Amino acid sequence: MQQCDIAIVGGGMVGALAAAMLAPAGLSIRVLEGRQPVEFSPAQPHDLRISSISAASVRLLQQAGAWQAITHMRAWPYQKLEASEWQGFATHFSAEELDCEYLGYMLENRIIQLGLWQTLAQWHNVTIDCPQTMETLQQTPEGALLTLGNGEQLQARLVLACDGAESRVRQLAGMGVTAWDYAQQCMLISVAGAQLEQDITWQQFCSSGPRALLPLGNGKASLVWYDSKDRIEQLAALSNEALAAEVAAHFPPRLGPVTVLDKGHFPLRRRHANQYVKGSVVLLGDAAHTINPLAGQGVNLGFKDVAVLSELVHQAVEQGEDIAAPELLKRFERRRRPDNLLMQGAMDVFYQAFSNELPPLKLLRNLGLKAAEHSGPLKKQVMKYAMGL
Repeated sequence: MQQCDIAIVGGGMVGALAAAMLAPAGLSIRVLEGRQPVEFSPAQPHDLRISSISAASVRLLQQAGAWQAITHMRAWPYQKLEASEWQGFATHFSAEELDCEYLGYMLENRIIQLGLWQTLAQWHNVTIDCPQTMETLQQTPEGALLTLGNGEQLQARLVLACDGAESRVRQLAGMGVTAWDYAQQCMLISVAGAQLEQDITWQQFCSSGPRALLPLGNGKASLVWYDSKDRIEQLAALSNEALAAEVAAHFPPRLGPVTVLDKGHFPLRRRHANQYVKGSVVLLGDAAHTINPLAGQGVNLGFKDVAVLSELVHQAVEQGEDIAAPELLKRFERRRRPDNLLMQGAMDVFYQAFSNELPPLKLLRNLGLKAAEHSGPLKKQVMKYAMGL
């Protein structure tokens, strides 16, 4: 039987960041990941899965030692953000207003993972076991006993579930979840175009759902299209040329003509685990909470989870305390659960407000966007919170 201090199930963005942030504590860490990420080549087209990374998340990636590797591959900063429905009733945010160089970065999820894996390769106390799966989990007085896909057993003092929204660790640990589906699906469309704006990410609210642009640099962008399940599936069945025609007809004229390079879609679901901690198992990122991607906050919330747990574990190691002590893990849950609930609730309110077609509510929400544009310090405070500053 093998042993480690911390077993991290899932080596994606959140799991890899957790390993990188915890590695300096000197603990033995085992990362279990089922799929090897495809190596990066500059000639590759952009992946469909893009994350808007906040300034706070950039700092965490810098602290983890992965930022240089990430930016050497592909990263694109944006300086402006805009939300609108009716013309002339928009809310604008800019890095200049906040005396910042950028509001955030658009990054491919795989590139974040690859950058972190490069960093993890430098730590002798971190082992990435890939491809590897976890078949069973049994809580013990010493922590947890994991049976791996190859039949080996692994005893860990602490288990971090970073295996996504359908977390097997969460299920095996018997941790319940409150969940529901939103009425819409989301389509991601990779495009190229000579007129694509490159310093701004914008979102326009429409009667059938929001449309958004995520700039990727060098005349490339990712478009986000929310609509009903039937409509999105109809769009997904189109050729790239026919989809480009639909984009031209339904996105704002400011987009300009585009060529569709790739497309994909997924359902929108909200989940929140009823508890983040059970015994020696801790849920992080999507295993603990998923959020409407309206404001691109999902991975940033997961990174905040990692930052808090890392801080508490480092303190425990420095003070010679148990890294899986119930009070320490409960402290993590008390610090993260309210913030995650607040962001989930805010996105739900926003989603519901802009999904309603009652004329008085449409007027009210557009007046709200206009008022937000001129709210001064309050507007700055909202943006700073979203950026994690």
